[in-house]
Amino acid sequence: MKMVMVFNNLILLVIVVPLVLATRKKITIGGLFHDDDMSRKAFAISIEDVNIMRRNLTEELPNIFFVADTPSLSGDTFDISQSVCSLVYDGIAAIIGPHDKSMSAHVQSMCDTMDIPNIITRWDSDSFRMKAVNLYPHANTLSQIFPDLVMEFKWKSFTIIYDNIDSLIRMDKLLERWDPKGYPITLRHLGDGPNFRQILKKIKNSGEKNLVIDCSFEILEQVLLQSQQVGLLSERHKILISSLDLQALNLEPFQYSGANITGIRLVDPHDDELQHLFSDVPYKMGIEDLSKMSLHSALVYDAVQLFARAFKHFEDAATGHARTLKCDGVDSWEYGSTLSNFIRSIEMKGLTGLIKFHTSGFRSDFQVDIIQLDEQGLYSIGTWNSTTGIEWKAQSHDKTVGIEEDLANKTFTILISLLDPYNMLKKSATMKTGNDRYEGFAIDIIHELSKTLHFNYTLVEQVDKNTGKPDANGKWSGMLGKIISGDADLAITDITITAAREKVVDFTMPFLNLGISILFRKPSKAAPSLFSFLSPMAGDVWLYLIGAYTLTSTLLFLIGRMCPAEWNNPHPCIKEPTELENQFTLPNAFSFTIGAIMQQGSDVAPIGTSTRMLAIAWWFFSLIIANSYIANLAAFLVVETSVRPIKSAEDLANLNGFIKYGAKKDGATYQFFKDSNHSTYVKMYNYMKAHLDDVMTDSNEAGSKRVIEEDGKYAFLMESASIAYVSQRECNLTQIGDPLDTKGYGIAMKKGFKDRDKLNTAVLQMQESGLLAQLKDKWWKEKRGGGKCTAETSSSSPAELTLDNVGGVFLVLGVGIAVSIVLSVLEMLHAVFVTSLREKVSFKQVLKQELKFIMQLKRTVKPVRCRRSSHSTREETSARGSTPSYNVMPNVIAVSHGENYS
Repeated sequence: MKMVMVFNNLILLVIVVPLVLATRKKITIGGLFHDDDMSRKAFAISIEDVNIMRRNLTEELPNIFFVADTPSLSGDTFDISQSVCSLVYDGIAAIIGPHDKSMSAHVQSMCDTMDIPNIITRWDSDSFRMKAVNLYPHANTLSQIFPDLVMEFKWKSFTIIYDNIDSLIRMDKLLERWDPKGYPITLRHLGDGPNFRQILKKIKNSGEKNLVIDCSFEILEQVLLQSQQVGLLSERHKILISSLDLQALNLEPFQYSGANITGIRLVDPHDDELQHLFSDVPYKMGIEDLSKMSLHSALVYDAVQLFARAFKHFEDAATGHARTLKCDGVDSWEYGSTLSNFIRSIEMKGLTGLIKFHTSGFRSDFQVDIIQLDEQGLYSIGTWNSTTGIEWKAQSHDKTVGIEEDLANKTFTILISLLDPYNMLKKSATMKTGNDRYEGFAIDIIHELSKTLHFNYTLVEQVDKNTGKPDANGKWSGMLGKIISGDADLAITDITITAAREKVVDFTMPFLNLGISILFRKPSKAAPSLFSFLSPMAGDVWLYLIGAYTLTSTLLFLIGRMCPAEWNNPHPCIKEPTELENQFTLPNAFSFTIGAIMQQGSDVAPIGTSTRMLAIAWWFFSLIIANSYIANLAAFLVVETSVRPIKSAEDLANLNGFIKYGAKKDGATYQFFKDSNHSTYVKMYNYMKAHLDDVMTDSNEAGSKRVIEEDGKYAFLMESASIAYVSQRECNLTQIGDPLDTKGYGIAMKKGFKDRDKLNTAVLQMQESGLLAQLKDKWWKEKRGGGKCTAETSSSSPAELTLDNVGGVFLVLGVGIAVSIVLSVLEMLHAVFVTSLREKVSFKQVLKQELKFIMQLKRTVKPVRCRRSSHSTREETSARGSTPSYNVMPNVIAVSHGENYS
């Protein structure tokens, strides 16, 4: 009987409610949204709430049935004009949207002409009074929060990362903080993208630790991911993100980065009043809770609620109603401005907090929630109000994940695949069973985690070693497929954390960081050069050395001729010689200098002060040059130069298949090249795709084996950690170049795995304690043949000696040459002066005769000058004290063969 009554009531409700609604006045609201815009859904839900639910709960709303009219939008301005014309012709009361800036300006112009209220929900720096009503906080007011936060954080310098001119407008008040003495600000433009790593690397290398990121929401996730990849999200960095939609991002990849990430949001999902008033909104929107609702959707929802309340006041004050208008007509809605004024006068509490407008028509007294990210997600640390500024909350949030609640009562099924050195079968003379059969780096990690968290585990081997990939229907195979289906709890092997995998499973924080690199044979040694003995000094040094040798030898010859002491008696038995000889002939001079530099000495020894000074300078020069050459020559003789066919991925790609290269089929490495938009990597992917059967392998082991077998004709692309393991055991293999990317291996688990935080904390503790590094050294360098290939001496060639290295030696030589020339000239002038006094001949005449003889370069015998007095002493007739005569023939004493000299 009760069932019949309920059925009758339902029939009555279905019949009566439409009749009641049909008798009510209908008001059409236009909404301009793209088909894929979640705001279209928020618009419809808000109108539904006004029509049904809110009418019975509050007297603020009119007894009017609102109708939504949401024509489809394209990107064409003409189409948007046609849509607006169609709406106003149907007699709408207001238009909400669109979100696009250029479209919005066009629609606003049309609405102003026809006095149709236009409510927009976008950031706009060019809003004017009596134009569209904008629920988005005005740019000038919102921008004040950033200098306030920077002041609270006490940042003395920071870098602003931006992507367009709107970002600079938002940062206008923060840029006003610039002070060349105290507040240096660096601006970095992200560029066109989607690869921002180059500019992010520059920011990292600059050493700046305080960053403000202001970019569009569409690229924000990529900017954060790439920042993490280049090392900008670390314990040293403090990040301030300007987007009001930060909470709508998937922030799990950044929760364990250690960076201090601060953001702001207009929707506070933890507000008790909001949760009470809008508890059903997340369910209707198809999201988990209010924290996942985008700001635009929330503003659109509030726009409908605001308009409904404003229309109630308008209906009470006026009897006007919406009317049909034509875009090509001259009529406008006479009540449009009145309704717009009522909209601006409303004060209400919406999803985005207090909605209120000041006299200039902009939203005022709004409150922004200040949030921070830690291992547990986003949490509120304070609020900022456009009137009162920042108010910090008591820090009751526990940032640490307690692991005291261990997992002692749980047993996990853990998938492994046999891959050195992660999971291997034990080598034992006795039969092993169960978990005891396996050992390796990953096995040790699981064992340490079980000791920390006290859980039990059962290892299950994935025989086909298939990590998993989706099929045409989106169903995953392999280990990840078993995790998704619940056949296993965890999986640990060389599972790379990728965006595609993160969508279907969860990962712990990386227990091993690595990147894709090239496995290739070690470079061969180059054959020694025939002229390698010239290598210790640069070519210009050799030229300077030859020039110095030639110049010094020539100067020694000339100075020797100028120096009187170098003219000696060629016949010691003749006490009064008529001729003198000079030992520094041109050949002797060159022989003397080359003997010094070769450290062999010479039979010729300088006598005069000037020649000795020049010789000392040359000997010092020769000492430094010779010993520097010998010291550097030793290094060049023992170092062997390596011949490297390739040095990077660019070299490999540019060889166009001369050296074949490949990767593991359907692995994360191959997927990296497939998804990359870098020109070099795209070229490499096309090559591997075109030669799929020839260059791709089924496993990393097969790829390593092929590199060995083909000896210089094949390179294999794999993770750097695996390359490090192989090159410790195969001494003719090595890693070429730097890693092409940055990623990590993590423990996979089902999406929403409730013990993930405990596992993450335990992995982090292993990392901080150095246990992970010890385990890696154990399995890479000690166990299973590790350490076989010791690190080789660096093959880089020593630097050549340049002129900067030996320039001082040339300076010493130059000074010595200059001093010897001066002394030689002084000695000659002194001798000429003495001769002119003794022989009473003019100084000029004697000097002229001396210079004339010196210029006769071929003459090596110098006659003795005639004496004016016959009473010359023995010392005066000696070679040392005499002065030459240039026209007197010497006396010849004939001696018979039988006579002796007395």
